[in-house]
Formats: sequence, C-alpha cells, structure tokens
Amino acid sequence: MLISAREAARRLGVKPATLYAYVSRGLLQSAPVRGSRERRYRADDVERLRRLHRSGQPRAAPPKPFDALSPVLDSAICLVEDGRLYYRGVDAVRLAEHASLEEVARLLWDVADDPFAAPGRHWSRGPWRRPAAASAGPIERAHAVLVRLAAADVGAVDVSGGLLARTGASVVRALAAAVTGERPDGAPIHGHLAAAWGLDRAGADLIRRCLVLVADHELNASTYVARCIASTQATPYAVVIGALAALSGPRHGGATSRAEALLGELSQAGDVAGALGERLRRGERLQAFGHPLYPDGDPRAAAILGALPTTVTPARSAFIAETAAAAEHLLGRRPNVDFALAAVSVTLRLPRGAAIGMFLIGRAVGWIAHAMEQYAAGQLIRPRARYVGVMPGSAG
Repeated sequence: MLISAREAARRLGVKPATLYAYVSRGLLQSAPVRGSRERRYRADDVERLRRLHRSGQPRAAPPKPFDALSPVLDSAICLVEDGRLYYRGVDAVRLAEHASLEEVARLLWDVADDPFAAPGRHWSRGPWRRPAAASAGPIERAHAVLVRLAAADVGAVDVSGGLLARTGASVVRALAAAVTGERPDGAPIHGHLAAAWGLDRAGADLIRRCLVLVADHELNASTYVARCIASTQATPYAVVIGALAALSGPRHGGATSRAEALLGELSQAGDVAGALGERLRRGERLQAFGHPLYPDGDPRAAAILGALPTTVTPARSAFIAETAAAAEHLLGRRPNVDFALAAVSVTLRLPRGAAIGMFLIGRAVGWIAHAMEQYAAGQLIRPRARYVGVMPGSAG
C-alpha cells in the first residue's frame, strides 16, 4: 500500500524535510504519482523504518559515495528531488528565466522588503582596488574585503534583529565589488558585473541566469560550514568568510576554476575530442562532468548552456557544444554547473576567475539564508565522532 508524504511523516514522527532526507540517504524509496509532482511511499517501508527507530538499531543504508557519513539537518530552503532544484518549493530553473539575484535573495531569506534598496554600510572603507596580493584570485579578494568590512560594521553582531537581511545585502554587494574591483553601486548585481566586464544586455542577462542558478544547493561543504559557524551566533561576515575558505578547496570551488582553465586551453586546440582523450590517458580527472545528485544531467547546466546560442557567437557556442558532446562520449557524463559557468566565462571572454567569482557571489545568498535559518533554530551544531581507534585497555 502506498501512502502520502504527510502520512509517512506522521507515522515516523518527523518533519517533511526529514522524510525527504531519508529518501536521499536511501532509507526510503518514493514513487511518482502520474500527472502530479506528488510522491508516495510504501507503508511497509515506513513501518520498517519506524521499528528501527524504536529499537535503536542502525538506520543507515549503505552510504552513497557523495553523502557517506554526512550529517543531515532540517531545512526549508532548498530541495533537490527527481533531478530538479527548488528554492522554497519554486523551480529554480523557471526562476532563472526572469528573476534577479536580489529577488531570489528575498525568497530564500524569507523577507518582504527589499534589503538591497537600503544604502550600503561602510562601503567607503572597502579595499575594492587593493587585493591581498598581486596574484590574488576572487576568493582571496573577497576574503580580504569582508575582513575589512566586518571590523567596521559593529552592528552586524546583532543576528536577531531586523538588520540581518540588510547586512546580508551589504555582504553580497561587497562580494560583487571584490570580484570586479569596482566600488559597489545601486545597480542590480548582474548589472554591476556586466558593466565592469563590458557586456551588452544579452550578456548581462546570461550573468543574471548564472547567479540565480547557483544561489543555493542544499548542504554542500561550504554551506554546511556556514551553518556550523552561524550556530555559534557569529556574524554573517564570519559565516561567509568561513564558507569562502571551504569553497577555496580543490574539491569544491577548485572544480569551477579548473573547468574554466580547461575550456580556455581547449579553445586553442584543433581537436577537442583528441585533447580530452589525451588528458584522460594522463590520468587527469574531468570534474566538470556528471553530478551524483543529477544522474540524468544537471538542470542548472542545461539551463545556462541552453541560453548560450542566443548570447554568444555561433562559433563559440559550437565549441562549447562540441566539448560537451565529446566529454559525454568519453565519460558517459553530461556537463555540470562548473562546466556551464566556465563556458559562460570563456565564451564571453570574461577576466580569468570570473567563473568562480559568479559562483561565490550567487552562493553567498544561500549561505546567508542558511545562516538565518540556523540563527532562528538557536541550536549549536555539534556532531559526534564515531571512534575507530584502539580501545582503552586493549593494548597488551
């Protein structure tokens, strides 16, 4: 017998978000309802899981490669299900057709007023044109800017008041300025980037689409770090600075930067498929293809790449299509959002580092949304370790 999600959650005594987490971890299976987005659950499976809850037996199914031993937190911000991405229940791909990053921020932050309409605080003190080092990339420049602003914005220490969303807006604008090297202004974020990068209206719209589609993606590494920091009641500046540190790792934001470098090099190659094959023969990993949450293809990448032909020259669009097809033939995997951001950067001839720059600006909206949710929860995140070392008294 199949039962509804509400009934399954009631029998298990959990919230709907927890029920969905059980599905993503393989503890439950759901079945689609024809002609509807509703999912149904086998009553026998729900009862089995309920008995395991009560008995205290291990509840985890064999972990999947992408979420092995990962903590699970309740959240109402983002849902990845059936190959789709939703922001508070709204399809992110559809949002990207028309929404700005500021509008998505209001949705994810759950605020009625526009926090971006307020004048920026302490912008005059920002080191927009003075990176930490001559070779500093977008993440390093963003970190340096936020450290300076955090010291000046004493009011940000109050994470319970109505200024929280305004602080978030200031952080996002500051990040855009750190990426471009231009002082923040009152233009939409995508407009600020487009002006700094010399793009026309079509290019600006493509940047807007990218920002919206990377605004949040559930609990990836940087977002989990953001929630842990927020659980200590640290300021939004500290939250985003910590998330940037996680993003800087080669297995997170580094994948976006490598995809940008890869496409830059392939654009000079006469034989794209041959160049990709040679990389594989050298043992290199091509991380810009495939995603464990989207076995049938990353919808964010599809939406971004689908807009390329109307924005860039036919030759550049054809190069991206050829690269994607060659990689899918060699790897059996489709492009993910890292590839899509890199494709935008390379085909629009943006400054090096623009791909990860767009990512960190857009994702900051999600980091702040999760921080707000964690502030409201009022709980310190403190996972326990599963000890696997030598037991006391076992040494001979």
